[in-house]
Amino acid sequence: MASLVGQLILPPENGYRVWEDQSFIKWKKRDPHVTLHCHESVEGSLKYWYNRNKVDFLISKSAVWNDDAVQGALDSAAYWVKDSPFIKSLSGYWKFFLAANPASVPAKFYESDFQDSKWDTLPVPSNWQLHGYDRPIYTNTTYPFPMDPPYIHEENPTGCYRVHFHIPKEWEGRRILLHFEAVDSAFCAWVNGSPVGYSQDSRLPAEFEITDFCHPCGSDLENVLSVQVFKWSDGSYLEDQDHWWLSGIHRDVLLLSKPKVFITDYFFKSNLVEDFSSAEILVEVKIDNSRETPKDNVLANYTIEAVLYDSGSWYSYDGYSDLLSSNVADIKLQPSNVPLGFHGYVLVGKLESPKLWSAEQPYLYTLVVILKDQSGSIVDCESCPVGFRKVSKAHKQLLVNGHAVIIRGVNRHEHHPRVGKTNIEACMVKDLVLMKQNNINAVRNSHYPQHPRWYELCDLFGVYMIDEANIETHGFDYSQHLKHPTLEPSWATAMLDRAISMVERDKNHSCIIVWSLGNESGYGPNHSAMAGWIRGRDSSRLLHYEGGGSRTPCTDIVCPMYMRVWDMLKIANDPTETRPLILCEYSHAMGNSNGNLHIYWEAIDKTFGLQGGFIWEWVDHGLLKTGVDGKKHWAYGGDFGDVPNDSNFCLNGLVWPDRTPHPVMHEVKYLYQPIKVTLQEGKLEIRNTHFYETTQGLEFSWNAHGDGCDLGSGILSLPPINPQSSFYFDWQSGPWNTLWASSLAEEFFLIITAKLLNSTRWVEAGHIVSSTQIQLPSRREIFPHAINVGGTTLHAETRGDTITVRQKGLWDMILNIKTGTIDSWKVEGVDIMSKGILPCFWRAPTDNDKGGGSASYLSRWKAAQIDSLHFITESCTIQNQTEDKVKILVVFLGVTTDAEGSFSNQEKSKTLIKVDVIYTIYASGDVIVENNVKPNSDLPPLPRVGVEFNLKKSLDQVQWYGRGPFECYPDRKAAAQVGVYEQKVGDMHVPYIVPGESSGRTDVRWVTFRDKNGFGLYASRYGSSPPMQMSASYYSTSELYRAAHNEELVEGDSIEVHLDHKHMGLGGDDSWSPCVHNQYLLPPVPYSFSIRFSPATPATSGHGIYKSQQQNS
Repeated sequence: MASLVGQLILPPENGYRVWEDQSFIKWKKRDPHVTLHCHESVEGSLKYWYNRNKVDFLISKSAVWNDDAVQGALDSAAYWVKDSPFIKSLSGYWKFFLAANPASVPAKFYESDFQDSKWDTLPVPSNWQLHGYDRPIYTNTTYPFPMDPPYIHEENPTGCYRVHFHIPKEWEGRRILLHFEAVDSAFCAWVNGSPVGYSQDSRLPAEFEITDFCHPCGSDLENVLSVQVFKWSDGSYLEDQDHWWLSGIHRDVLLLSKPKVFITDYFFKSNLVEDFSSAEILVEVKIDNSRETPKDNVLANYTIEAVLYDSGSWYSYDGYSDLLSSNVADIKLQPSNVPLGFHGYVLVGKLESPKLWSAEQPYLYTLVVILKDQSGSIVDCESCPVGFRKVSKAHKQLLVNGHAVIIRGVNRHEHHPRVGKTNIEACMVKDLVLMKQNNINAVRNSHYPQHPRWYELCDLFGVYMIDEANIETHGFDYSQHLKHPTLEPSWATAMLDRAISMVERDKNHSCIIVWSLGNESGYGPNHSAMAGWIRGRDSSRLLHYEGGGSRTPCTDIVCPMYMRVWDMLKIANDPTETRPLILCEYSHAMGNSNGNLHIYWEAIDKTFGLQGGFIWEWVDHGLLKTGVDGKKHWAYGGDFGDVPNDSNFCLNGLVWPDRTPHPVMHEVKYLYQPIKVTLQEGKLEIRNTHFYETTQGLEFSWNAHGDGCDLGSGILSLPPINPQSSFYFDWQSGPWNTLWASSLAEEFFLIITAKLLNSTRWVEAGHIVSSTQIQLPSRREIFPHAINVGGTTLHAETRGDTITVRQKGLWDMILNIKTGTIDSWKVEGVDIMSKGILPCFWRAPTDNDKGGGSASYLSRWKAAQIDSLHFITESCTIQNQTEDKVKILVVFLGVTTDAEGSFSNQEKSKTLIKVDVIYTIYASGDVIVENNVKPNSDLPPLPRVGVEFNLKKSLDQVQWYGRGPFECYPDRKAAAQVGVYEQKVGDMHVPYIVPGESSGRTDVRWVTFRDKNGFGLYASRYGSSPPMQMSASYYSTSELYRAAHNEELVEGDSIEVHLDHKHMGLGGDDSWSPCVHNQYLLPPVPYSFSIRFSPATPATSGHGIYKSQQQNS
């Protein structure tokens, strides 16, 4: 042993490095076990959980995402051990030195008398890269060091930590355990100069006994804890997850005090009878009596028992006084029938009529395990919340309490923009509050076990969980000469240890319904070993592993990632596949993405065997970085000079780093909503898709709109709808029917909303759970739109290269004959248009547009030179002129040169798109723009087909009748209800960290742009043209394409407006292949559409102008 210690702490004279040996993963590390709380009494246990479980949405309001988070992390560490007399947090400011590599570590820095006065201080927990040391590195699959497993490059920054501590006098005579919640990536620890242990696995605890190395309790002598952390180790080869590589002691460091004989582990199991009317309880308990003699007969000197308390009833009491009276089951020792090979003690009991745990009704009890001495005095006490629920399999189904629950899930990395992998109570609560408020009921811990408090919170809030082992070796996929570690026996111990440690720590959490063997690590015998061990240890949960094709014997779930809907349906309809299909990753949320999400859910909602999935992913992994302007901005891969890097591939969340939801969150909430409303054959169906909750706690209401105008609203009285049941009624019997019958509206929409009547842990009363808009039949025949021509006289004249058209005192317009565009448009003397109207087919590429290499949409657009398309005017002529109108024909040629001015034969040969535009200008001020588009047939799918123009910056008040109020696109609009909305141009901008096409609104019937005085421009669909896609921005398309970060965007001197007849979908099945579905692509075929423009004044409204063009039957 002495030689081994020497190898650990001395310079590697013989070339052996412990951090480069995959078979040596720990030394003196205690066996993995559940999180210990070291209570002094049963009542102390109950008080602890009484306080710890009093957490709700109000806590989330204190979440911090800036520099205040550094202190927030320390405050959370202190809070998590509050009221724990036998746990001491060592979190705080430690002395810190970063060496270039292990060989450069200061000699004997671990000795008590080492002088560290010149060292810096570093908060613990933290990642050192986020405090000015080293630099963060973001890679998706590439290892950021040369691959030569298990060896590590000489450049291996090594953190040296030192902290002083005292042992409380009250701990005298007890054993002392040093507990690291997690350290990245490997570390050695010393206490008072003596080595106490070594560990790997960056996401799970390491615990060492240090009783013999500490100064006596209550002594004036300070103890010194020294820690050496290796940035890279052989364990890093198993930790190639898609996130930032960040190092250091990033979770809490604790001292635990235990008696000489103590409870070291326990496993709560429940066996519910078939009708769930009662549950048999079994608790396996392990006792550590390693310091007692004799060691083989604990029961001669101690008594082990357990008690179950109904903690769900506590909060109806006044204070703590009745906590003990909530006892619902005594669990007694069973001396015989101990499981074969289990070196512990089994307690059994029974509970009648247990309240079941589910994500909808997360009912929890509190289990207290007690160790007493011969006199009956309590020696040790451990406890945790537990729930009764049964996870099982049926044909093509995962069942929770007998129901095939639908997984409306999301993947979640641990990420904070300021403190990285360090956790804060309020921030974790914020995540859960947002998830629950947006109907997310499941989370996959991607791709490693997370902070222990996260599991407690998921138990409390009600979220189904896949708990995933800290294993990913994705980078081996791209190595031709190296096998995945799963195929190598030398890596078996390390891989199995990670799975075992996860299960042993987390096994009592009700929220976990599935264990996962890791992520993207190939497939081989080491996975079989892990699967076998987990199934043998815990048969109460299912097993998940996507590697090897998502259908290996190691998984109880077919769990593909980014599978297309049509392939999902094939598996669901395969009679030989008996497992359910749950997508472990789908709908890649990178930037402006998540198109087609509704198509997935149409399939899931209708197809037996499809049971949901987990969106990739929850949060954009932006890190705060001070820019050249002195302000903090969100940075991504490469922004820290990190090489290699995968750029902004870390920005693929539903929320920004500060948890502000992306617009797509509305779509997620809508598609995940539990109350579904449909109209079929004259019947409204209101379906409750919950599995356990009735609609008793919901208030239903209705709201009716005609052509965007609010016609009326009220409460919708419905009988309670049972879970998985529907209520049907004739829509014409509803309270809105009188309004509908008397309405002359062209479009009549009905909104059915369900709100919570009472506050919950995750939201206050009045929260909208579900909202659905239904279009009711129109009462009249609809004809193509046309305007009524007034009797006023139009003045038009041609002078040089311009055509001037006016209605004196009301409006005037100047068209440029050379460019075919409007040079000026004034309304009652107010200048409204500075440039326009031009055809437009290009958009600033989204991340999805860029994905796919040479096959990407962007590559194909650039190859066809659509990105450099420039319009020249072949001709501009007055076709017809009368007293009340003038018709002008402009022929635009889309060419790829930078040519200006008139048409030439050379330019004609490079024409990609020809557009015939007919302006019909009426004396009323109305302008009908008819567009006939003829693209070359060999072009790739077009980004958009529409027009663009520039308005004066003062016209910043936008009102539209269409979908909204949030950003939406043709393949991501299910949640966006049709209505009249109003926003300022600046507020319409969606600040994706990497700019691109954004801020669009779809299905727009009409829109107005006005200045503060009410003057401006109206535009609408016209004739038989469908509604439009609309956007308005201070940032030009070229500027959105140029800037690499949102803060780099430079406002133009006008507002760029796009009105699109057609706009290509966003895609989002993934972000690395062109995957816009066919129905949302724009093939290069002829298009025809018309738009009506009209002056807007304080005396006119968008609705009024629009109604004037509706032709009644």
